[in-house]
Amino acid sequence: MRPDLTRILDVRLYQAFDLDADGRVLAGSDDTGSTQLMEIEPDGTRTPLTALPGACTGRYLPAQRAVIVSHDDGGNELHQLSILRLPLPSGRPAGLADLEPLVRDPRYMHVLADVQADQICYFTNRRNGVAFDPVIRQLADGSERQLVLADAMFDDAAISPDGRWLALTVASPVTAASEHVAIVDLAAPAGQEQMTEVTPADALARNESLAWTPDALGLFFTSNNDREYLAVARYDLADGGLAWLLTADDADLTGWLAPDGSVLLVERNDDGASELTLHDATTGAKLGDLALPSTGTITDARLPAPCWAPDSAGVVLSVSGPELPGDVLLATGLESGDARLRQLTHSARALGPPAVTPEPHRVPTAGDEVVPCLVYRGAADGDAAVAGSAVVVVHGGPESQSRQNFNTYVQVLAAAGHTVLVPNVRGSTGYGKSWYSADDQHRRLDSVGDLAALHAYLPKLGVDQDRAALWGGSYGGYMVLAGLAFQPELWAAGVDIVGIASFVTFLENTSPYRRAYREREYGTLGSDREFLHSVSPLTRVADIRAPLFLIHGANDPRVPLSEAEQIHAALTGRGRDCQLLVYADEGHGLAKRANRLDAVPKAVEFLASHLATPS
Repeated sequence: MRPDLTRILDVRLYQAFDLDADGRVLAGSDDTGSTQLMEIEPDGTRTPLTALPGACTGRYLPAQRAVIVSHDDGGNELHQLSILRLPLPSGRPAGLADLEPLVRDPRYMHVLADVQADQICYFTNRRNGVAFDPVIRQLADGSERQLVLADAMFDDAAISPDGRWLALTVASPVTAASEHVAIVDLAAPAGQEQMTEVTPADALARNESLAWTPDALGLFFTSNNDREYLAVARYDLADGGLAWLLTADDADLTGWLAPDGSVLLVERNDDGASELTLHDATTGAKLGDLALPSTGTITDARLPAPCWAPDSAGVVLSVSGPELPGDVLLATGLESGDARLRQLTHSARALGPPAVTPEPHRVPTAGDEVVPCLVYRGAADGDAAVAGSAVVVVHGGPESQSRQNFNTYVQVLAAAGHTVLVPNVRGSTGYGKSWYSADDQHRRLDSVGDLAALHAYLPKLGVDQDRAALWGGSYGGYMVLAGLAFQPELWAAGVDIVGIASFVTFLENTSPYRRAYREREYGTLGSDREFLHSVSPLTRVADIRAPLFLIHGANDPRVPLSEAEQIHAALTGRGRDCQLLVYADEGHGLAKRANRLDAVPKAVEFLASHLATPS
């Protein structure tokens, strides 16, 4: 008998977006089926704030009872900015018509980057559809200052407390998974602004988590410039000096500075699990630990960063772990080192039986490398027919990491009875710069080779190699298709969610801003077309013999629906078993619970039909 997986797919997830001076938390809740805003009062009272057609995020407006809401249309990622006044004028959650337009033009993206009491900074591609320019908008009169600094993408921004400086992380135009830190003097005449580099523009380096000191003389950020792992650095504005405050030789460290400049909250990424400590921001001395209620992570691709209260009295965290699907935590007492952590939401209460927790493994490759991998054993009460089978779930990115969070797909597959392998193949972050750059451009198939190493490892897990499947989304979807195309003898089935079938057609048809961004990683159409063609699964479609299940959103601006349609047409035209599900109200993935409840059981049933023990 096959288990009921609805309990996992129907779990409610919560995340924290902001914390105001009165201790209110601006949170996201998917109680209604997609992530909507809600407010959690200090006494625990929850008030739903939005009822928009699609998912949204937000930030408080300091010194006002108002929220800036970021929203799009059906997952198309053309983010628009609006203001929601509080308390709710109508007493009910706000619909789109109830929001006060702030920055709206449905042709372009507007990405909220920083919020101050009198002004905000956002990034927009409205100049030419490709480059993202920072815009400083005055809230009092709506006047804007658009900074044309470079034809680049900007990932992060921080306005100094005195309003004089703008710090930016600037995506490298040529180096994959890299950005550098720059500052702009806003005292310069409009149109004459220049970027001053804080870190080298051409370096292979990640830089993030910008924060100014209260006196605007120092800038804190996280960086691995000239280092293997991320560390916490401070830049001195007066002399241009850069110093490392906290470092580790075996793990990434990320820091978030309190607004008063006194304390740093620091995360150590330990094989995908977060270990939290508090440090003096001047000396780096450790003040204490901040223990999570269960193993999990406070940072991953879907979680917003921790957010301090304006008075530095507390910090609100989003956390996800195998036993904590998605929750909001509030930490106080941080300045003394006597930190107290309060869990404001309890997503696990609706989960039912305990979730499956992972085992860490290191899988050897033919080239003497090892692939970090988390293994989730199939539940004992799962479908007996699929016991002994394996599903390898590959993350997207590729510059991302499968962390020790709650992954709905992984938990569903384990509950169904499969042994689930969740690897961090080369190209993954979290294990040093050398590992995440090991798949760049012409080394693309090296990461696909890691799939073969995982397949060879299956007997050590007591798994039948003849009953192994691949599952992945976005770049992970490419890995599914590549595994089936380049290793057809190894895999019995595949599930591809919004994956890339051809790097050539993907780059030709993706949004223009995405093309400029992704060519750094994969290669350019102008110079690398032949190589891109050679590593595309569509090129080897005749070799694919395993059954394939495709899921895609019609509004996907990153990997167009045409990627799924063409691989589906090519396979069905050859008489292969290939099924395609398309959701008209989705973008890059399955953001709505109703669609997950429809798609995932069908995909699991598909795998069961192909991985079951031969009768």
